Amino acid sequence: MLPLAVGAATGVLSGFGVGGGTLLLVYMTAFAEVDQRLAQGINLLYFLPAGLMALPAHVKNGYMEKPVLLPAIAAGLVCAALTAWAATAMEVALLKKLFGAFLIGIGLMELWKKE
Repeated sequence: MLPLAVGAATGVLSGFGVGGGTLLLVYMTAFAEVDQRLAQGINLLYFLPAGLMALPAHVKNGYMEKPVLLPAIAAGLVCAALTAWAATAMEVALLKKLFGAFLIGIGLMELWKKE
């Protein structure tokens, strides 16, 4: 029952565009005891349908900066490929520490962000 609730909650957050997949990763690694690399792979598969379901609403409401799309997509694809390759070569303990540091950094930025 808990995995269903987590999936629903992260789906709602993904629809808002606030990183539901990241929270899914935290759940899988911290509570469901899924290996970090496996959780990352599951998260990548989760993101595809979640993003595709949310995309039409964002396009319809004009939340796309068209001049930014192609450069952002190109940079994202290149960086995703390079870091996926690096992550599979990295020790899991280091990968967990880097992911934790990333979450802490994002959390601190959100706490002290000026509107």
